Amino acid sequence: MPNTDTSILVVDDTKFSSAMVNRVIARAGYLDVRHANTAANALKLLEERPAHILIADWLMPEMDGLELTQHVRQLDEAGNHFTYVMLLTAKEGVEALAEAFEQGVDDFVNKSHMQDQLLPRLLSAERITVLQNRLLQENQNLIEANAKLKKLSPFDGLTGLGNRAYATRRLAETLKHVLSRGGAACCLLITVNNFEAMRKQYPPAIMSQMLLAVARRLRQLVRPLDVVTRVGPNQFAIITHQPDISHCSPQSYRRIFDGVNLKAIKTSAGFITIKAAMTIAACDEKEIAPTAEALMELAQTNVGKAIETAGIVASRWSGEVQPA
Repeated sequence: MPNTDTSILVVDDTKFSSAMVNRVIARAGYLDVRHANTAANALKLLEERPAHILIADWLMPEMDGLELTQHVRQLDEAGNHFTYVMLLTAKEGVEALAEAFEQGVDDFVNKSHMQDQLLPRLLSAERITVLQNRLLQENQNLIEANAKLKKLSPFDGLTGLGNRAYATRRLAETLKHVLSRGGAACCLLITVNNFEAMRKQYPPAIMSQMLLAVARRLRQLVRPLDVVTRVGPNQFAIITHQPDISHCSPQSYRRIFDGVNLKAIKTSAGFITIKAAMTIAACDEKEIAPTAEALMELAQTNVGKAIETAGIVASRWSGEVQPA
């Protein structure tokens, strides 16, 4: 038994063929049936609402069935939909059929056998279009679910380091630790300032190798309890706790700065030299504690100055973020 909810669009400029098609569809019990007398009108109807099955004459004025099929496939692609295209034709022979299938046609019915063949072909088309559209919807659901998981994930997909949300959370925990036990919270930002120039020169695979190597190098350069994260396409953050805010100085982190800048990164395209700027934002229990976001923003405001000086710029939290 046919599914009466199956949507069918019939495109035919000849009353005789339309009458035959309509009789078969009516006998089968399909209810959602629309008609168009030209291919252009059919496309307008499909833009308003997709159809599961399209039945069209191969030979039509202005736009034939093959050209109509190409436009339908474009609509399908844009709308994440599958339309089963069935052409009515008097053509015979392997070459004609091969041409139709190459243009994206799913089936054809010879007009001389339409009374006998159309209904079985419709039932087959219905099963296929239901399955195809179900698969498309399930795939879209998986894509959306994966996107949500990536958004909620605390980790960077490329390097495996924590992402910006993770860095913010760990910095907030460090600030709480400072308030309760003393010491200083320190946020370091390492910005690869020749990133855009490298991206123009190297393909994505090489850029990925470079970023992975920087991530590995930073993990090797920091202390075991320091947290290394990737907070932007060309930016890494290190969250650390120091016993005293005087330790949150350029001299304290010169080893990390030099470790990134002075030793080239090996990739499959050869050695790549990194030009990185470093900024430091620190806070101890003597000041009104900032939020983690505010302390990271303090580090961010000095990135431009660090790039200009090709060095390390350190700032101490004083209650508000001042522009560099």
